[in-house]
Amino acid sequence: MKRLAVIDCGTNTFNLLIVETENNRYKKVFKTRIPVKLGEDTINLGYINSFAFERGILAINNFKTICNNYNVNEIYAFATSAIRDASNGITFTKDVKNKFNIDIRIIDGNEEAELIYHGNKQAVPLNDKISLIMDIGGGSNEFILCNKDTIFWKQSFKLGAARLIEKFKPEDKISLKTIDALNNYLNVELKDLHNACDKYCPIELVGSSGAFDSIIEMIHGEFNGEMLEDFKHCYEVDLNKFNLISEKIINSNYKQRTEIKGLVEMRIDMIVISCILIKNILDKLNLQNMRVSTYSLKEGALYKILNKIK
Repeated sequence: MKRLAVIDCGTNTFNLLIVETENNRYKKVFKTRIPVKLGEDTINLGYINSFAFERGILAINNFKTICNNYNVNEIYAFATSAIRDASNGITFTKDVKNKFNIDIRIIDGNEEAELIYHGNKQAVPLNDKISLIMDIGGGSNEFILCNKDTIFWKQSFKLGAARLIEKFKPEDKISLKTIDALNNYLNVELKDLHNACDKYCPIELVGSSGAFDSIIEMIHGEFNGEMLEDFKHCYEVDLNKFNLISEKIINSNYKQRTEIKGLVEMRIDMIVISCILIKNILDKLNLQNMRVSTYSLKEGALYKILNKIK
């Protein structure tokens, strides 16, 4: 047996997963996440500012210490939208290599979507019918049309929550004018997705990211729905309760959101945009079912590493 660590250097959050592996199978040993907000203020300007850069370095330092404490044999690190699109993204990866001897591999949107698919497939019982997987990031959103056997279509869009916040600068309590402008923008930018869904006709939305985890946690906190559990990786979402919680989020200001049960502090800024994104997809594509996967890129990367898939 050996221990592997996967680090996902996302735009809003850096995630660490440590597992024990044997015969291509793995058991979770430890996981954590650190909010870094790499895209803060400058994501649409194409660089990581010095404060965000330092937060990222400190997060990697924290992860390296944890990996040493857990006697990790190998570390695999991946970087997504904020780092791949930043003019100083390569500088960040070189700093990490020099300081911690960790190689961060910058992956493109297509590979990110593929890893998300492999992660979700381990958590969600897919079948022959087509599902639409949606992963909301800070810098990009990935959409994958797939079933249990294959990916039919995938695309990464630069429509992450941090990018949209920087672009639309929503009010403390977002106005109807801003919501309309945001939805109009999404409807234009997501034309490729709409055309693909017309062709493949997905039967459900499968949500995969911290924003969707927060949906489950808020439905639990506000409506006594299911609690997120370590042993469970797929959740059915009551769309009536989702609509209630998303309306509450969208009609709230920052202070009111701090009082919503199940909404953790690191999601308060992004959750309004995330709810608008989810509602837009459900309404535009007329999807009547939604599930949430607690697995995503990290677990997909592990699947490929353990099965030696290039």
